[in-house]
Amino acid sequence: MLQQVNGHSSGSDTQGGGFLREDLQEFLSGEAPLHQLDDLTKVNPVTLETVLRCLQARYAADTFYTNAGCTLVALNPFKPIPQLYSTALMREYHAAPQPQKLKPHIFTVGEQTYRNVKSLIEPVNQSIIVSGESGAGKTWTSRCLMKFYAVVAASPTSWESHKIAERIEQRILNSNPVMEAFGNACTLRNNNSSRFGKFIQLQLNRAQQMTGAAVQTYLLEKTRVACQASSERNFHIFYQICKGASTDERLQWHLPEGAAFSWLPNPERTLEEDCFEVTREAMLHLGIDNPTQNNIFQVLAGLLHLGNIRFADSEDEAQPCQLMGDAKCSIRTSASLLQLPEDPLLETLQIRTIRAGRQQQVFRKPCSRAECDTRRDCLAKLVYARLFDWLVSVINSSICADPDSWTTFIGLLDVYGFESFPNNSLEQLCINYANEKLQQHFVAHYLKAQQEEYTVEGLEWSFVNYQDNQTCLDLIEGSPISICSLINEECRLNRPSSAAQLQTRIERALAGNPCLGHNKLSQEPSFIVVHYAGPVQYHTAGLVEKNKDPVPPELNRLLQQSWDPLLKVLFPTDPEEQPSGQSRAPVLTVVSKFKASLEQLLQVLHSTTPHYIRCIKPNSQGQAHIFLQEQVLSQLEACGLVETIHISAAGFPIRISHQNFVERYELLRRLRARTSSGPHSPSPDERHSEGSLCTEAATLQPLLQDILHTLPALSQAAATLGDPAEATPAPVCCGRTKVFMTDSMLELLEHGRAQVLEQCARCIQRGWRRHWHRKQERQRQAAVLIQAAIRSWLTRKHVQRLHTAATVIKRAWKRWRIGMAFLTSKELDGVEEKYVSPVPLSTGSCLLPQTQSSLLAAIIRLWPLGLVLANASVGVQGFRRKLVVWACLQLPTGSHSSYKVQTAQEQAGITSIRALPQGSIKFHCRKSPLPYADICPEPSPYSVTGFNQILLERHNLGHV
Repeated sequence: MLQQVNGHSSGSDTQGGGFLREDLQEFLSGEAPLHQLDDLTKVNPVTLETVLRCLQARYAADTFYTNAGCTLVALNPFKPIPQLYSTALMREYHAAPQPQKLKPHIFTVGEQTYRNVKSLIEPVNQSIIVSGESGAGKTWTSRCLMKFYAVVAASPTSWESHKIAERIEQRILNSNPVMEAFGNACTLRNNNSSRFGKFIQLQLNRAQQMTGAAVQTYLLEKTRVACQASSERNFHIFYQICKGASTDERLQWHLPEGAAFSWLPNPERTLEEDCFEVTREAMLHLGIDNPTQNNIFQVLAGLLHLGNIRFADSEDEAQPCQLMGDAKCSIRTSASLLQLPEDPLLETLQIRTIRAGRQQQVFRKPCSRAECDTRRDCLAKLVYARLFDWLVSVINSSICADPDSWTTFIGLLDVYGFESFPNNSLEQLCINYANEKLQQHFVAHYLKAQQEEYTVEGLEWSFVNYQDNQTCLDLIEGSPISICSLINEECRLNRPSSAAQLQTRIERALAGNPCLGHNKLSQEPSFIVVHYAGPVQYHTAGLVEKNKDPVPPELNRLLQQSWDPLLKVLFPTDPEEQPSGQSRAPVLTVVSKFKASLEQLLQVLHSTTPHYIRCIKPNSQGQAHIFLQEQVLSQLEACGLVETIHISAAGFPIRISHQNFVERYELLRRLRARTSSGPHSPSPDERHSEGSLCTEAATLQPLLQDILHTLPALSQAAATLGDPAEATPAPVCCGRTKVFMTDSMLELLEHGRAQVLEQCARCIQRGWRRHWHRKQERQRQAAVLIQAAIRSWLTRKHVQRLHTAATVIKRAWKRWRIGMAFLTSKELDGVEEKYVSPVPLSTGSCLLPQTQSSLLAAIIRLWPLGLVLANASVGVQGFRRKLVVWACLQLPTGSHSSYKVQTAQEQAGITSIRALPQGSIKFHCRKSPLPYADICPEPSPYSVTGFNQILLERHNLGHV
């Protein structure tokens, strides 16, 4: 059950009635429940009381994030809520079409910055400034935002790039526990207070994927190493090594159980941050191996033992101060851990070396007890500051990407919150000065500049009064005289200066500034500065010494003699180093260095689009379900939240130049061209000519009017899609050089632009598909024609080859016939053949069958081939063979008994074929072969011996 504590009594009902006016309560009773208002601009009326009631109602309903116009208000729940920061919720906000319509969350701000980077609207780079008091939850908010970007900005395509993105994400997230262990401490207001400022630059490539990060730190509170306020603790890392070290490590680092260290107050308190294994594992992921880690922890243990060294007052000023109690054992242990020679270490702490005169004579002067303590503390602060800077450089070398691999960045600024303690010194002055600068940046960016810009652009605007902290900044950093300049002057004069003298000088020089005050009841010299968050009293004692931050040169020379590998890196030996007293270069003070780094940070912020998250602390006890109205009210007044709500509710947070507006939203004119063809709907040629001359103001105005005339159509389209709230067009104003609009109008324009681009994409797709189908059809027809032509050509070639082959065969056959006819004519040259008339057949004789007659007629024409076939070893057999022989010899078809035909198959060797003469047959041959019919002549393959003696060779030549 939520408790409302207001200083005197508790109870949500008793204090609520007295705090708000009765008429205001009656007015609010008819409104919607306060816990349902996710934007403080919807509170009616906007006053501190109504805003406070709304935040209290939402805090009671476990709703910790509320929009306040351009700012997100984050209430610290002081309890773990895992489902509020789960990975699934991160992806839900990242995938939402309009994250602004979801519940307010830090993921909404993170997604808005990420989409701004993707849209490439100038300025492209983004920054998120997380502000608030110490303990309001700034560090946790920055940690969750880093996790969000690591999830949504790591979308690789290949497995190798996925592993690289995972390694980068793991290293970026592991930088948090390391820097918190070495840079955070438990204070009166916060168990995990950042004692340094950091600006984390998340680097993105052209595909909006996170490729690396860089960390820049500001003003580490190194005095905490040697001096802690009451009820506060040292840095977390000292408690981690004392509580989490193993037995062997304790023995190695000389940290026995129950050992007491003067620089380790309140060791009995156990915090969530006292987790040694988490720090060691994170350091391992960052590339710091176990031997290097052991070396770091050994140096830290040496610093703890150094804090146990106590000096006693010396009775003789010429003699150095002596050690007290067990200090000799502590200095021996510290020298062993730091690997320093014991005697030079003690001598450096006890004796101061002075070089004077032109001859640079060296004088050795024993230090007083206070000076010995100061030199001891200076040694510890010097080592710890160098170690912290070295860790930051190692982290940057591990997570920083190559300059060519990233193009844009998103900056996360986690700076220390506004502080006001019972005893405030130079550290609190610098911290509050940084908060004043950030508040002034917010005022200049959102309040002052916005209203002035409305007037310059010619918009009708009624100014809202707001709290400007420029007067306070003039008091702290103004020129020519300010608090910082006076403190720096005291350092340059190098003269003895008391706290009372510094107080008097500040009051006299800056008496006319209304932000400077004086506490007459204070017994110590001090001055009061009225900050935007309230007055803070600063004690002048020690301001000059802390601003000088003197480091005796003998301390540097001593640390350069160390055998420790880490200290050799932290304190390298410079061969060109001049002896002390010869260098006249001015030494920068702490305030000067901090001011320079702060100015550099603000330049980076001015070059980006800033987003603000205001962290509010419900109570100072760090307990859940407790809402202290007075404490929350003071924070709301300090940050000027009500003025921010007024200006955000009535103003236009989105401002785009005419040229950029026309270049981005000229596509919307297509909607107007489809609905109506007015005088402001030029042809495409005209639009092209206008686009080429868009830099001229006379051309931009018609284009702007055309685009603005499409807004009613966009609103109606949004209403038809099921969002009645979009039916009424959001206010938009066209100034002299810029277009002013609200977030809802920007969403409406982006939705219309996306719709036009989608239509254009569909038109392009239709045209491309038509072109592709036509191209495919033309290719298919061409392929058919080519195939038909090739088939025709192949067929013609085949027919030509067949025709050529047939022609060759016919020619060869004709040549063979002619040759055979020529041979026959030479054999039968002069032969007269008289054929006897055929003897008539008897009535009893049988005529040749019709098939045999036709066969005989065919064979007669080819008698030489038939003769060969008739005498071949294979072929026609029986009666048909005889018919072939008869046809070859052109014998009469009468009686066959008078002929005797002997073939080559009937006997071996070569035989002759003789036909018995019938009638008168005379052969007229030049050389008749008949006398030699029974003699086998020598075979000649190139000659023919005669027609009646045709030699038929069988397998064995020479057999008769």
